Amino acid sequence: MPDPFPLASRHGCATCGLHDVCLPAGVRGEALARVDRLTRDRRTVSRGETLFRQGQSFHALYVLRSGATRSTIADADGAQQVIGFGLPGDILGVDGLLDDTHRTEAVALERSTVCEVPFARMEAVFTEVPSLHRRMLRVLGSEVAADQAHLVAMGRPSAVERVALFLDGLLERQHRISRQSDCLRLPMSRADIASYLGLAVETVSRTLGRMEEAGWLIASGRTLRILDRAMLASGRPVSLSDQKLIGVSNRPARCA
Repeated sequence: MPDPFPLASRHGCATCGLHDVCLPAGVRGEALARVDRLTRDRRTVSRGETLFRQGQSFHALYVLRSGATRSTIADADGAQQVIGFGLPGDILGVDGLLDDTHRTEAVALERSTVCEVPFARMEAVFTEVPSLHRRMLRVLGSEVAADQAHLVAMGRPSAVERVALFLDGLLERQHRISRQSDCLRLPMSRADIASYLGLAVETVSRTLGRMEEAGWLIASGRTLRILDRAMLASGRPVSLSDQKLIGVSNRPARCA
């Protein structure tokens, strides 16, 4: 019978490619062994599988090792709003720390692997590995920073600016885990992006088309090759019709 958890069952923190992303610098030896035992509950989740639901009791945090997730929150009428996306190295479930209840729902956008960390065990390790406690505070700080960046994007009046800042943010997060800096494979749908940015799905698709016409990027399904990173990062109002075309048709559309 094939191993249902091929990555999770055979690799620990010491050999994980995200070691330097999700663990504090300097965690070695016995301290690393303690953290490794703490995160022993590693598993694979299928596309569409829920990690935790809104209103569910909080018991654990989840370190995303591979794949991607979507976080949503439902209003009183049950309408879902996308509020974030998880990428490798992210720690999910922090919303449950406030009152031991998850305020959001996290769903895998594709086949993903996670380390499930029971928080009660983590609290005990905090006293033994103080740097892990400091790392958790940094995670909380990054959550605040991400919320602030989202508010900045939502405050921009044009769809071009919102989409550009969103893509630039994804590129920055990719760089953190040493992936290609000029290519994006979007695990989320256009509808997910639209919900996150407060736009219509048609507006997101049309905006990506206009960016391609202006020579900012090449889109092939959910894969984007970025041709002009500076334009994405600028966050300034830009008239795409004024941009000089740069021979998009002669550029390779595929990413390695």
